Order: sequence, then C-alpha cells, then structure tokens
Amino acid sequence: MRALLRPVVVRELGIVMFRPGAELLPLFYDRVLIDRAPEYMTELPSGELPAARQTLADDDALLGFFDNEKVISAAGGINTLESWLMRQPCGCQWSHSDYHHHELKTARLHNGALKLCWHCDTRLDGHYTEQLVNMVRANVSAWIIDTARISFGFDESHVLTLPELCWWATKLEVVDALPEGMARRALRMPQVVVRSVTRESDATPELPATSIVQEKAKRVLALKVDPETPESFMLRPKRRRWTSEKYTRWVKQQTCACCGQPADDPHHITGLGMGGMATKAHDLFVIPLCRKHHDELHADTVAFENKYGTQPELVLKTLDRSLAIGVLA
Repeated sequence: MRALLRPVVVRELGIVMFRPGAELLPLFYDRVLIDRAPEYMTELPSGELPAARQTLADDDALLGFFDNEKVISAAGGINTLESWLMRQPCGCQWSHSDYHHHELKTARLHNGALKLCWHCDTRLDGHYTEQLVNMVRANVSAWIIDTARISFGFDESHVLTLPELCWWATKLEVVDALPEGMARRALRMPQVVVRSVTRESDATPELPATSIVQEKAKRVLALKVDPETPESFMLRPKRRRWTSEKYTRWVKQQTCACCGQPADDPHHITGLGMGGMATKAHDLFVIPLCRKHHDELHADTVAFENKYGTQPELVLKTLDRSLAIGVLA
C-alpha cells in the first residue's frame, strides 16, 4: 500500500501531521518511508496510490511474446489467468452495455479470457471481434507482467523492465518465444533498418539477438574429465564430494519434477549409499522440487517414489534434460 498525503507542519513544535483517513491508517501501524513526491504525481489527488503503470503491456513489439502459448503455459495457464482476473477490482470488462448483472464470471477467447457479468457473457456468446481479441490480449499481457513481477518479489510500485522480463523468460525456459526486436532491445543492440535499395557490400552479417540470448541461457556449466586422478591409484581413496553452485542454481530454476510448478529446492538424492557421514550426495545428483513435494519426499520416501517414480529415475530425467539443452557440456 502506498499513499500520497499532504502534511501539516507545526514548525514551533517540530511536528508534522497527516490525515490519512480510516482506509490508510494500517499504513502507519509500522515504520513508513517518507520521500518527496516526484513531478509526475503533482496533479494526483491525495489518498492511496494505484499500482504502477506497466509500460511493457502497451508495447506492440511484445505482442508476439505475450500471445505465445508456451509463455502462457509457463506463467500458469488459462486457469491461473482466470483466477487472476477474478481477483482484480474491476467489474465487467464489456462497457458497451446499459445493464450489468451483479454476478461475474470469466469467458475464454483466443489465447486468454475476459471478465464479464452473466448478462454480457450471454450477449457476447459466439462473438469473435477484433475489439474482444484486443481486450483479451491486454488481459494476458497484464497478467504475465504481474506474474513476472511477483516472481521477483517486487511490489506493485515496481515497473517491470524489459531485461527483467527477458530474465523471467530465461528462468521459465521460454526464451525461444522472444521476438527478435525484444531481444535486440534487451541486449541494447541497434535495430536493423532495411532500406528499399541496399548494396551487398553494405550488408553486415551478424547473429540474431534471439540466438545470442538462447546461447547465453544454455551456458551454465562445463564438466572436465580426468581419467587419471591421484585418488584413482589409491586402494582406499578418500572421497571428494563434487559441488557446483552453478548447477544447483540452474536446477532450482527449473519446474518441479512432480507437478510442473516452479521449483523451490534442488533435492539431493538420499538413501542410496551416496555421500559420507553427515554429507549430501554430489551436486550432480539433484532433482528440482517445489517445497510441497520436497517435504513430501522427506516425510515418506517410499510413498513418494511409488507415486512419482524413484529418485534415480528423476535424477536421470534431470541430467538428460541438462545434457540435451547444453547446460552440461
């Protein structure tokens, strides 16, 4: 919650007073940050400030990204979008009606959904116009930006930037959905201007920006192979645990091996004789799990493996994916 308030200064007593009203009083139950209002807030009335305007939602160059089915699926899918829409304070989104029913619902259209009252939903059933599609696209754009903002822990006052959106796409492995113009702007590469008449000698070959982003997203870890380590010649070699913060960080950024939701932890496999006393298995033998399924595994390993597969099977799937997309090289 943020507020724009006009102070009353009592210079003689060194006191500053505010009149926030009952709705904004909870803002003062703890310490608050005081700062000067920026210029763009000059004309705003006193009271609670709305959420920051997300300028990326108005960028036509990003329409292909927001409209991509892979991106929508990575953000949680249509069901999550509908839940998000129902939590928004707005009412029926179809304003071209003199009557609105008090009950609201969502109606799916194109790759997204609209928030409508029962009356307007009945009237618009079967309609497919450019105006409705644009409204749906606006909902999807706002939802994806809000999902990315929340995933980074930013509050409503934060305006999501293009590099942050690209990093979110990298985390959720949908960088291949980035439009070329979006990738070029994120990398601060000059936009390509194609003239009607161009000499071949003036053409400068370069990699597409999307390829550069995808290549950088893949380069996480390189493994070395040493077939003649000193320990390999010992009868009873001392065990060395292999660690890699890079790899475990990458595993943590993947989806949960059980439910497909964003993972919270890289689980090191247990109960197979790996690791020494009071130590974990190698960082290579990890599984991406959300907090719920990580707790479920530790609570009852046998029941977990009967339900989702054994730990070695899940590790092999993770390793197969990391090798297939070039994370391990």
